[in-house]
Amino acid sequence: MRVALQRLSWLIAAAALIVLLAQPVSTQVQLAMSVGAGLCMVVLWLFFRGPTARFVFLAMGSLVVLRYLYWRITSTLPPTHDAVGFGFGLLLLLAELYCVFILFVSLIINADPLDRGAAPVDPDEALPSVDIFVPSYNEDASILTATLAAARALDYPAEKLTVWLLDDGGTDQKCGDADPLKAAAARERRAAMQRLCAELGVRYLTRARNLHAKAGNLNNGLAHGRSEIVAVLDADHVPFRSFLRETVGYFARDPRLFLVQTPHAFLNPDPIERNLRTFERMPSENEMFYGITQRGLDKWNGSFFCGSAALLRRTALDEAGGFSGITITEDCETALDLHGKGWTSVYVETPLIAGLQPASLSDFIGQRSRWCQGMFQILILKNPAFRPGLRPIQRLAYLSSMTFWFFPVPRLIFMFAPLLHIFFDMKVFVANVQESIAYTATYIVINLMMQNYLYGRVRWPFMSELYEFVLGLFLFKAIGKVIVSPRKPTFNVTAKGTSLDHDHLSSLAWPFFAVYGLLAVGCVTALYRYLFEPGVTSLMLVVGLWTLFNLITAGAALGVVAERAETESTPSLPIRREGRLTIDGYAIDVAVDRVSAATCTVRMSAVLPLSEPGGAPRRGTLTVAPLPDTHGRLTPHAPLPVILTRSSFAGETSVCELAFDRLQSRDAAAHADLMYGDPGAMRRFLGRRHVHKNLFSGTAQFVWWGLSEPWRALAYAFKPSPEAAEAAEAVAAPEPRAAAPAIQALTLPPVAAPAPAPAPPAPAAPPVVEAPPDWVRLMLENENQAILGGQGARSGQAATAGQAA
Repeated sequence: MRVALQRLSWLIAAAALIVLLAQPVSTQVQLAMSVGAGLCMVVLWLFFRGPTARFVFLAMGSLVVLRYLYWRITSTLPPTHDAVGFGFGLLLLLAELYCVFILFVSLIINADPLDRGAAPVDPDEALPSVDIFVPSYNEDASILTATLAAARALDYPAEKLTVWLLDDGGTDQKCGDADPLKAAAARERRAAMQRLCAELGVRYLTRARNLHAKAGNLNNGLAHGRSEIVAVLDADHVPFRSFLRETVGYFARDPRLFLVQTPHAFLNPDPIERNLRTFERMPSENEMFYGITQRGLDKWNGSFFCGSAALLRRTALDEAGGFSGITITEDCETALDLHGKGWTSVYVETPLIAGLQPASLSDFIGQRSRWCQGMFQILILKNPAFRPGLRPIQRLAYLSSMTFWFFPVPRLIFMFAPLLHIFFDMKVFVANVQESIAYTATYIVINLMMQNYLYGRVRWPFMSELYEFVLGLFLFKAIGKVIVSPRKPTFNVTAKGTSLDHDHLSSLAWPFFAVYGLLAVGCVTALYRYLFEPGVTSLMLVVGLWTLFNLITAGAALGVVAERAETESTPSLPIRREGRLTIDGYAIDVAVDRVSAATCTVRMSAVLPLSEPGGAPRRGTLTVAPLPDTHGRLTPHAPLPVILTRSSFAGETSVCELAFDRLQSRDAAAHADLMYGDPGAMRRFLGRRHVHKNLFSGTAQFVWWGLSEPWRALAYAFKPSPEAAEAAEAVAAPEPRAAAPAIQALTLPPVAAPAPAPAPPAPAAPPVVEAPPDWVRLMLENENQAILGGQGARSGQAATAGQAA
């Protein structure tokens, strides 16, 4: 009876709302209502906190949006006797309806995201056994070494943890390829991966044929593994030490739990972040999804598997027949199947892995194209609206995640619709300036306010529009292919770890120049027609301003396709670790501030001069103080060989850059502990970027990009390639010049070499260097310097991951 009364009250309230929204009012009254609602929302935003204020804020904004939508449907379509205008006007209206649908679904899903708090903790004897699957295809050995070594060193009972490399690059099918060169490369890779796994204490597994891509590879791992829980890590997703401790405890609390998903966090910027130089200060594109949307989905038991950084229950996968492989997004498809069978999921907001993003714009768009096509495959082949076993809110959650990828269509419609009126005098939107201000302008402002209110800490204003425009020009074609042939798209591995060593225009740049030029002509034409052409109404002014915003967006996009050289040869992570640098016979306390696969940066009280010009570089070792595990035990690691490459002053301390010196696979555990031992490092890095960006400063930043970035893109267009510059320099100065000796940052050597790497030479005696007296005195007398040689090393009781294997 109570439920029936609640439903009746909701129906009455909805009917009253519809009657209120349909009341005819003058343009002046509509403007006053919208402005009044906006002012009330500002007051709520500034002076009130809590769930009630949040819901009232969103409700008031929703009323303005609905009022606009009613007016838009009933009053702005061209007359039906103008068939062409009516057709294009209806198309524009459908695009707006799609955007309003996505807006309201996001409000429903994300109005009150779930915060789960700390993960439950169980004693070691109660923990389940875990298989960690690292599927691989063509990734470089240095990338795999980092991931496998960190997975092997996780804070978890060694007897309950098994790490698997699932190698799809060395299958029997590839080793027997008809092309002898491809077959030899596959056999060489298989042998190299087997050696690497043996050195790291990891199990190597391949299969006969490359069937069903990643899903088939994972199912082959399921057929050989026997653990209760399966953790999946992409080849370039390195886990932090506490990955399992902060996730696995949820399975014991819910016997129907099939998934614990964690965020995907990245060490390197995506092309938009790199080319606009926002990586250190702006939240990444995916942080809105992992920071808010997945938490919102989690409240409704709708958070889904994202392909990596996740744990799954084996019995649930067995019930579903393994990982689903009908589509190329096996992750979301698998979650949909299991949610439909009554299983539950959990989302843990804590970032517990560090991954790599595609470096080039073409690879970035290729990755997003695969996601887009996979989601449309699921929508067509396994539509959540008709999937049995799902609750209504779960259907809505999955539909929102899939229909989101339809954004290229409305984005391109919004981009080119005003040009129809400017160039062909086609009226696709019937309204005067006063109505446009009272309805459209206030709707846009209120919409921006709601989005900034919900997502301001994880998404800057207008960044969604920029990402959608950059991707939309190419995803439009991908959508068409899926609609025509839903089963045709195939899985393509995203290239990772590539580097960009010079500024250049992307190979995909020219469509963006064409669009920018067309919009620029449209703006000039609209201004000319409004000022000088008789009979042109004020609608031309509105359409011209619309085109001007599109031009600013296209200008910012030109900054995206003007690809800057990467500032780091290998992505680094800021950390806070203490250690000991032993160099030239001295042992010095250091604080490690940043580390990558090739280098690390340390601070110290001593001053270390570089070698004399032409002299041998200063070599030494870096030993990092171990961090305690869950039980307080310390696991010391062997020192890492380093070379001093740079030294500078920062206040009363000196800052030194150290290059790792010929790291081998045996050093991988120590390096993994240094870089990924403290999970707080990634949280601190992401947290520094989570500063709310208000509408005013966000709009100013976006407009600046729109005005300035086209000039940089134009400069890149006329910039000679490095090959052309070298050729010109060779002509101007044909005589070769000896290059000054330089110390190169060294990465982990590829274990894929056909022969084992030779053993490093025995360390030579430290060179005799006449140190300046000031340096000697500072080394020996500085009271802030700690000589660690007499302090004694702390001993650890736990065996290393490699020994446990």
